[in-house]
Amino acid sequence: MNAAADTYAVANLVARYAELVDTGDFAGVGALFADAVFIGSGAPAEGREGVEQMLRNTVIRYEDGTPRTHHATTNIAVEVDEEAGTATARSYVTIFQALPELPLQPIAAGRYRDCFARREGQWRFVERRVRIHLVGDVSRHLRA
Repeated sequence: MNAAADTYAVANLVARYAELVDTGDFAGVGALFADAVFIGSGAPAEGREGVEQMLRNTVIRYEDGTPRTHHATTNIAVEVDEEAGTATARSYVTIFQALPELPLQPIAAGRYRDCFARREGQWRFVERRVRIHLVGDVSRHLRA
């Protein structure tokens, strides 16, 4: 592949994560991390089942099956090492939430640091590190 196509593929994985979380597809998120580790504020979650279970245990889903959130991922910077078949990405995330009793508002903001590997011609997550710097009202998003 070429660098532009690889960069695009990696950026699409970053975007796909946000889409899957916001639609409440935790099994889909688990599939993204089938061969990866997710490192956030709690214990690291590893692999498909570990990441899916971590989300099921911590994120509140509503009657429509979603967490009623919108993850806006910005400032995505991708670096690809063609020879090694690896890539890294740095990005910002702002999480918005709205509910009938909660006006649309940002509830958290932070950064992602991601590592990827090309396996059998496809880019895959290897590691995601989440560092949340700003926290608002997450009482309707995360279980205590």
